[in-house]
Order: sequence, then structure tokens, then C-alpha cells
Amino acid sequence: MRVSLFVTCLTDTFYPDVAECVVRILRRLGHQVEFPKEQTCCGQPALNSGFFDEARAIAGRMIRVFRDAEVVVTPSGSCCSIVREYHPHLFKDDPVMYPQAVALANKTFETVEFLQKKLKVDWSKWKLSYPAVATYHYSCHNRGIEMTPEDVEGLIRQFHGLEYRRLDKIDQCCGFGGTFSVKQSVLSGAIGREKVKCIQATGAPLVICNDGGCTMNIQGACRRAGVNVEFKHIMQILDHAMATGRSREAAGRVVAETTR
Repeated sequence: MRVSLFVTCLTDTFYPDVAECVVRILRRLGHQVEFPKEQTCCGQPALNSGFFDEARAIAGRMIRVFRDAEVVVTPSGSCCSIVREYHPHLFKDDPVMYPQAVALANKTFETVEFLQKKLKVDWSKWKLSYPAVATYHYSCHNRGIEMTPEDVEGLIRQFHGLEYRRLDKIDQCCGFGGTFSVKQSVLSGAIGREKVKCIQATGAPLVICNDGGCTMNIQGACRRAGVNVEFKHIMQILDHAMATGRSREAAGRVVAETTR
């Protein structure tokens, strides 16, 4: 399959290694990965701020950039939800752009969603190991693309040696919400501190996320609270596990070659 990577603004700026992990993972699974260099933003900051004309212009550009993509994958649940939920709404009165927005929405997936629901990868063929004690933060925007905490937890449980401790109030917001954290900073801070308490209560030194915005916000809240925990995108963990292990088919080929 020919997969186009939508890297997102925050991932590109703060967590570029996450995008590199996605590329390696998809290539190991036999897919061709493309990166349209003309891509910029999905329009979420402008949309969240009420600048709908500006958001429409940015969204229209993204639609044109990814028009010929077979499938689009992004490591951000929030940006995926913008493309899936809001792009068609932005162009609902435009007879030319609306069908193009719907077409992009129908072929855009968050990374875990793509692997687990679209490709339905059989991880039993891989020796995935990641020794750690971890908890997981569920991003609110995952609801918009019909992803539940269990969808990501299903992948987490594929890692041998990983002790998973479920977060209390797992479906509660971290307080970021894009521009919400700026407009309602006091309320945002209170919500963030509650999330930190839940993380601290697990005793897990590692927090797994699948959204750059949530990661950045909770990292800052933990640092301010003096809670020393590490954050990893689940694609970073999967990439490491695939790199240190190998598929059973690949292992079989190595054995066959060494016994000839």
C-alpha cells in the first residue's frame, strides 16, 4: 500500500522522531511511505480560535496536497479528527471542495487506528518486547474518530515485558484543548494537575501517549509538579520493539540461510 504521512505541526516541531518511527514501522510491514513536502497545517489552531475563513484556506491547501494520496496516516489523534470531522463541515456549502474534503476524511487515519483497525496487523508474527512499567493517556480527540482507550491498550498489551497500569479517569481531558489552555489558563491548569495526580498514583515511570499536544501539555504539568516521569509516543515504543525483535518470518529466513 502507498501511505502518505501527515506529520502535523507539533510532531514536526517538537517530536520529529515520532514521524521517523512511523515511517520505519510501515516500511517493515511492507508499505511504501511518501511524505508530501508541501504539507503544512490542518487548520486546527485557526479553527479552535474561531477564524473559520483562515481555517478553510489552510484546510483547502491540505486537501489539495493530499488529493492523490491512496491513504493518509498521522501520529496525532487530534489532527486526524480535524480532517475527519471538521474539514467536511468547513466546506459544507462549497459544491467543489466538499466532496474533496469528504474524500480526504475517508482515507485519513491515526497511526494506531490504521495498524489495528485498517491493516489489522497480526502482531503474533512479531517478537515485540519492551520491558517497562507504563500507563497510558487517552486523548479526547480520539473520540471524534471513534477510537476508545481499549483500541490503544490492545496494542500496548502486545509488548512482552511491559507492565501496564491503567490510569484512573483515563477518559478525562488533560486540560490542553489547543487554544483552550490559553483562553482558560486557570481551568486548564487545574485539569492538568488532576491528570498529573492520576499519573503519579499509578507509580508508573513511563506515560504512553498518541498525541503531540497532550504529550507536550502533560509533560509541562508533570515538570511543574516535580513528578519525574518519561513520555513516549506509542509509535516510538513499537518502533523500538520491532527493531530489537524481528518477525518470525524474518527469523526463519535467517535460520534457513545459516544452515545452508
